[in-house]
Amino acid sequence: MSTDKQYISYNHVHLLCLEASKKVKEFNPDYIICIGGGGFIPARMMRSCIKETGKQTTRIFAIILSLYEDINNGDGTSVEDIGTKVNRIQWIDYEQCNLELLGKKVLIIDEVDDSRTTLHYALEELKKDCQEEANKKNINLEEHPELKTDFGIFVLHNKIKEKKADLPAEMLNNPIKYIAARTIPDAWIVYPWENNDVHFHQEQAELQGNDLYDQSKENSTTF
Repeated sequence: MSTDKQYISYNHVHLLCLEASKKVKEFNPDYIICIGGGGFIPARMMRSCIKETGKQTTRIFAIILSLYEDINNGDGTSVEDIGTKVNRIQWIDYEQCNLELLGKKVLIIDEVDDSRTTLHYALEELKKDCQEEANKKNINLEEHPELKTDFGIFVLHNKIKEKKADLPAEMLNNPIKYIAARTIPDAWIVYPWENNDVHFHQEQAELQGNDLYDQSKENSTTF
């Protein structure tokens, strides 16, 4: 992974969502499930991007997963290291939210597809929830394939690197079910919601060309 930080501005994130919204509209999700914390802001932006006059606004639900953990250095300081296990911090209360997944199209949103571990976990756990819902309703999904939940994924960036977990091939090979606004070399990406000094972050994004994306510019950033 490149050790040079790539600062991405809010403008850039919004434009990536707007650009990707064409494919998301083709997928036509009934619900959005965002993975917090990185998926919160792209999910909210995407909801506005796909909003159509006269149609109900797409509902957003949040799950919070953690793949990073604090490692104590032994000197009173700590560093963040990639964990080997996904920790479930918050999940959907289906009864309280009056949410049913069977027969629906569900778009999972996160900011980045890095190791793919978190996305894999979220997808598999949501599939289990669908099966549990079917069991409660005494529905055999093999006999009623029309009630199977159709899942899609949207990320701002997909890093070209060896992944530690898989996603279904039928999803990865479908351009409206696996949507990455940008596929990039493995890089250290800093999103604006990760930086308390928003002015410095914006300045760095502008210097790197990661502020406004313009396809007409020959040397526009790939980020």
